[in-house]
Amino acid sequence: MMNYNKLAFDFCPAPIVVLSNRCMMEMNVAFTNLFGYTREELIEQSIVKIFPSIEDYEKVGDDALQSLMLKKSHFYSDHRFMQHKNGELFWTHTHGQTLTPEDPFKLMVWHFERQDQVVTSKYKLTKREAEITQLIVNGFTCKEIARKLDLSHRTIEVHKANLMKKLGVRTKAELTSKIIIQEKNYAHI
Repeated sequence: MMNYNKLAFDFCPAPIVVLSNRCMMEMNVAFTNLFGYTREELIEQSIVKIFPSIEDYEKVGDDALQSLMLKKSHFYSDHRFMQHKNGELFWTHTHGQTLTPEDPFKLMVWHFERQDQVVTSKYKLTKREAEITQLIVNGFTCKEIARKLDLSHRTIEVHKANLMKKLGVRTKAELTSKIIIQEKNYAHI
């Protein structure tokens, strides 16, 4: 007899992972595709594996736990950067539900929704500038961005200069830091 529940979980188009004490115990195909790993590479591993840093992992964990405990809610949602196996950072809208409210991290189900454009409303960036910021955050040089977007190297440099002016920074490192900090701050609004 066919197990329709298992079939629905495995092939649901939404990336889903089941965590027990922040270890990935089960996940669907969409989840492994989103992060670029095989199921075998993720199963029973800490979810820290798909976070950009241990600091991000700890901060998100603290925020989620406080929210779940203080609000006595079964649900938690945020925006955050996550990391693909290839090192790419990407912005997600993440939703979690605890199945054990007395011990929220004991058993949780999470859904990840990739956001292709970072939220940049505070700085009123153009669509092209927002696209370039995402590539800058992922460490691409102006020449690499130009090739990726099929634009001239000089055009990308002009966009980067405009971004730096809008965000009030002087170096690429400051620009990257400001973008990441802005997006993390947005996540907690």
